[in-house]
Amino acid sequence: MLVDIFSSFDDHNQVFMSLYGLIWIFSLAIVLLFSSSFWVKVPRWVEVIYLFKETITSQVFRSFGVNLGGFMGVVSGLFLFLIFMNLVGLVPYVFSSTSHLAVSFSLGFPLWLSLIVSGAVFLPSSVIAALLPMGAPAALNLFLVLIETVSIMARPITLSVRLMANMSAGHIVLTLIGNYLTASLFFLPSFSALILLSIQVFYTIFEFGIGVIQAYIFCLLITLYSDEHPH
Repeated sequence: MLVDIFSSFDDHNQVFMSLYGLIWIFSLAIVLLFSSSFWVKVPRWVEVIYLFKETITSQVFRSFGVNLGGFMGVVSGLFLFLIFMNLVGLVPYVFSSTSHLAVSFSLGFPLWLSLIVSGAVFLPSSVIAALLPMGAPAALNLFLVLIETVSIMARPITLSVRLMANMSAGHIVLTLIGNYLTASLFFLPSFSALILLSIQVFYTIFEFGIGVIQAYIFCLLITLYSDEHPH
């Protein structure tokens, strides 16, 4: 039972469709989409998925990540996965997994760490040299190295918090509008209820766009991080 606006982020709430069935269906749908090249006949709706896939692969082609084996496939799969998870979280009574820091951090941290470890193994001297900008005063060397190190270490945190905060804020606003809409059906004139219903519909459409954009930004930042890989 939902008792407040934050109850939708509690995965222990036993409400309708809280057993993650729909999330599993959407997750398995990604596997089917990636294997669609083996189908006898590809349906037309797959072209929409290819449009999203080509959007993120075009960004990978502009970065150094295209030279990293398997990086394009990982980012493309992550992009489609985040889109599905963000959109399925907008379905009423469905647990929003990307609104939790543990989920978003578990997606961003391994990819960031893999780029760091790969660069350190491939060319460690270049990784260390990148901590100090060229032409920096000698007196500021230690301070600049410390700042750059903290900046690099904070990347997975900022990457994860950005996704979590944007998705959580949208769900909270939708919950607040829904609560006022429910109350207006019983206590307010029908005109006020119609206005709230219109706001709810348009904001839901807006949240669908936010879900896609946040997935794109998440993968775009990871792609930009690959540009700093030694080469």
